[in-house]
Amino acid sequence: MAALGAPDEAERPRHSPFLIGVSGGTASGKSTVCAKIMELLGQNKVDHRQRKVAIISQDSFYRVLTPDQKAKALKGQYNFDHPEAFDNELMYKTLKDIVEGRVVEVPTYDFVTHSRLDERITVYPADVVLFEGILVFYPQKVRDMFHMKLFVDTDSDVRLSRRVLRDMNRGRDLEQILTQYTTFVKPAFEEFCLPTKKYVDVIIPRGVDNMVAINLIVQHIQDILNGDICKWQRSSMNGRTLKRAISEQSELQNGSANPAGKRVLLEPSCRPH
Repeated sequence: MAALGAPDEAERPRHSPFLIGVSGGTASGKSTVCAKIMELLGQNKVDHRQRKVAIISQDSFYRVLTPDQKAKALKGQYNFDHPEAFDNELMYKTLKDIVEGRVVEVPTYDFVTHSRLDERITVYPADVVLFEGILVFYPQKVRDMFHMKLFVDTDSDVRLSRRVLRDMNRGRDLEQILTQYTTFVKPAFEEFCLPTKKYVDVIIPRGVDNMVAINLIVQHIQDILNGDICKWQRSSMNGRTLKRAISEQSELQNGSANPAGKRVLLEPSCRPH
């Protein structure tokens, strides 16, 4: 039953959202950046059915493991950072449904038991969708769907320390965490994740600590929302217009030009060190 005052799903107008991909290495702060964007837009306090901005994680699309793979995973011997660890077909189909304005059911994944749960997360049509993950730009047909591509660029030592704390909170052994990092995580980042950085439109150094970058992106998402994006015609020009606007404001902040006009390095004018 629809919530009181909310339109029935059959009555909801279908529209194509502005799709933003957010990538970066493990524990770089991708989900934190997305959460901060939601917070600054005031969308985290809005009912899921009525949100204009939605977040989806690539982590939801890990493959269902075989018994042998699950046994390896519990020992830290399974490579979760390899492209084949993800159900890329399901991810593509889900994003295609989202772009077509449909309500979708996103899987949930349990990192303690390394299994896909029965529960599903319902994602309702939104004007802007943030899709974050380590390899969201690796499959070309998925990468080509994004109107805007962001890369959260955080120091490798910082990322490692965050990952250690996160995985220990999940009940994992320190030695196992470090072995998995050196055996799988770091090599996979260098082979699969880092090369996709060349495809992005905006690089965010230091993640959520870079509030200049966050505020610029939030401002332009707000412009999209205020511009009634559901009436926009989907074309590459919309993405270029947004990138150009971010570039211009970034240049004002940094006092430097961006002659290439393709990718923008968003940095605060005063560094903390």
